[in-house]
Amino acid sequence: MRIRRLGVIGAGTMGHSIAALAASAGIEVDLLDVAGPPGDPDAPARQGLERAKKARPAAFMDPERAALIRVGNTTDDLDTLAGCDLVIEAIIEQLEPKRDLYARLEGLLAPHAIVATNTSGIPMALLAQGRSAGFTRRFLGMHFFNPPRYLHLLEIIPTPQTAPETIADVRAFSERVLGKGIVTARDVPGFVANRLGVFGMVLALRMMEEFDLTIDEVDVLTGPLLGRARSATFRTADLTGLDVLSHVAEGLARATGEDFALPAWVGAMVKNGQLGEKSGAGFYKKVGKDILTLDRKTGQYAPAGKAETPEIGKALRLPLGDRLRAAARLDGAYGKFVREYLARLAKYVVATAPKIAYDLSDVDHAMEWGFAWEAGPFRQLDLLGDALPEAAALRPAAATEGYYARDGARAVSLDWKGYEKIREPEGLVRTGALRRAGRALAESGDATLWDAGDGVALLEFHSKMNSLGEGVLAMVTKALELVERDQLAGLVIGNDDPRTFTAGADLGMVAALAQAGDWKRLDEAVRLFQGCSMSIRRAPFPVVVAPFGLTLGGGCEWSLHADALQAHAELYMGLVEVGVGLLPGGGGTKELLFRFADELAPYDDADPFEAPKRAFKLIAMATVSTSALEARKLGFLRGRDRISMNRDFLLADAKQRVLDLAPGYVAPPPRAIDAVGREGIGNLHYAAWAMHEAGQASDHDVRMAVEIAGVLCGGDGPARRVSEQDVLDLERDAFLRLLGTKETQDRIAHMLKTGKPLRN
Repeated sequence: MRIRRLGVIGAGTMGHSIAALAASAGIEVDLLDVAGPPGDPDAPARQGLERAKKARPAAFMDPERAALIRVGNTTDDLDTLAGCDLVIEAIIEQLEPKRDLYARLEGLLAPHAIVATNTSGIPMALLAQGRSAGFTRRFLGMHFFNPPRYLHLLEIIPTPQTAPETIADVRAFSERVLGKGIVTARDVPGFVANRLGVFGMVLALRMMEEFDLTIDEVDVLTGPLLGRARSATFRTADLTGLDVLSHVAEGLARATGEDFALPAWVGAMVKNGQLGEKSGAGFYKKVGKDILTLDRKTGQYAPAGKAETPEIGKALRLPLGDRLRAAARLDGAYGKFVREYLARLAKYVVATAPKIAYDLSDVDHAMEWGFAWEAGPFRQLDLLGDALPEAAALRPAAATEGYYARDGARAVSLDWKGYEKIREPEGLVRTGALRRAGRALAESGDATLWDAGDGVALLEFHSKMNSLGEGVLAMVTKALELVERDQLAGLVIGNDDPRTFTAGADLGMVAALAQAGDWKRLDEAVRLFQGCSMSIRRAPFPVVVAPFGLTLGGGCEWSLHADALQAHAELYMGLVEVGVGLLPGGGGTKELLFRFADELAPYDDADPFEAPKRAFKLIAMATVSTSALEARKLGFLRGRDRISMNRDFLLADAKQRVLDLAPGYVAPPPRAIDAVGREGIGNLHYAAWAMHEAGQASDHDVRMAVEIAGVLCGGDGPARRVSEQDVLDLERDAFLRLLGTKETQDRIAHMLKTGKPLRN
């Protein structure tokens, strides 16, 4: 079934956020809430929508998509849901109001319409009581995690009566349209992620008392050191709200009979209104620019203590497996805490997983996608191996190769009888699977070229932050040569990194050559980078780039030169070189100019200055998109570029795009445009100088602006016809001139040292 229209009932935090995600995906949404006062019955729903528009981080990928949401109330407008294919209920977490709502919905929804609840804890079996067989066949749980736009996890909770086609329809819509990672949970309290996540938080709280540690110490020991989010235990609780944590823990204790009781001092905090970020104070408290930490013994806040030791600092720089093993071998009280914490958590996970999930990989995905773990609990146990004997002793006899078989495609079944195939959507392209299958066509320390099947090659970067240094550039050249030589269908440039497509060019190499005064090698390096960009553009086969997450500097430049982009919806793309005192020197300045000039070409009366002006604004302001939808508005994506909502499908979608473009493919021809010359430079220079006079730009900012303007306007001379190579030459010369200044070299050094831009 194709789900074209969505109903959301309940415009609170979860309801309006779900509506915003669906609208961002292009789905029409009816958002209803209880009726407001007589003169303004839609006020509760409208206020929910306004909160979604103002949410930070942003709930909408494009604010204009809010127009797809219609608001109403459940007293007057419930019948508008008759046109919906899926209705998600997100009202108050009480059984009877939900049942009453379902009774009203049953008589008015279309026969095919699916009804889902976003409850975080009420069993589906109780909610569905009293409904007809037809209704229960189309009813299930859809438990989103907050904020829905950013947390990948969606738990689907069917009942025994839920029809298989209902589950399949919801899964397909949620994966492909909403971009969610699906875990099928059993209809039990807490489902999968909250059951394990809350247990882990309560365990850390209790063990802090047992081992007489501080909040700062426990957060250091239960954060990135163990492959968890930086918010670790106590910062996560502050973000969630201590009242919410207390409520969920109490509910789990009642429903399961297990001990989820929080320490008494945490209960006292809730009574005192110390609820975390929303109340201004919780385990942490912000005073001005300072973050203070609660001393649980005195109840007072004090500056954070130094909890990270040199031993921990060294471990934090290791890959996850080495990091976990190093954590388990720490000396002293910290080591004892980590070993005991991991052992107790492992014991609970192994005992509880069969009760809450249908397969082992879903347990891991729930924690990876819902709580931002680098690897779920069973993957962590495999990585730990014998470094934690207490956990190793829990491993079932059938797990002869670990919880996951070495082929990466099978995991031990939750009845512990043997390995079973991991259930994944068909057709995914994963570099790990390609490696296990021995599908490398060429490989270096910085990049690998894979045979992705069906005649498509995949180029993956794996340098630090996927930076584009000499090794990557060499592999791009080699990849293009190999694809042409072997007459493959085309090339995808992408990778499986969770956060960063590429942070851009290797600044360290640039800084070293500049410090050494090796301008010949720098000139050659810039020419090589420009050559790679142009080779991507002029290849005799389609090249599709699959950007996602951070796609900055050179990564943006290569994306601009591709035949097409298959971008993930969460795309933070931009030409940010001015942050280090440079302009885009790998063809990006040229390509933005030509792209915007091409858009003006059909209009005889268009002002040719509009193209350099538009490009200048993006480059000089280092504008970075906040989503793929915004990247399209800015001009980084074109009409033929496509967006994948689900990161898991990105490489497969990019591969299919190559196959779509390959038949009869012809490389784009060389281009020439009319450059505006000296007059345009003057106009852009004036704009930069005005910012300088307003205190918004430094002297060096103005110098950079003049260099950028000179390239975009075709040089300091009369208006003229320029080729791509003409502008590339101007771009390279300007890049090297800026690199020769002390101010730019200071900016680069500061960025390399601190990771932050310097305004000088």
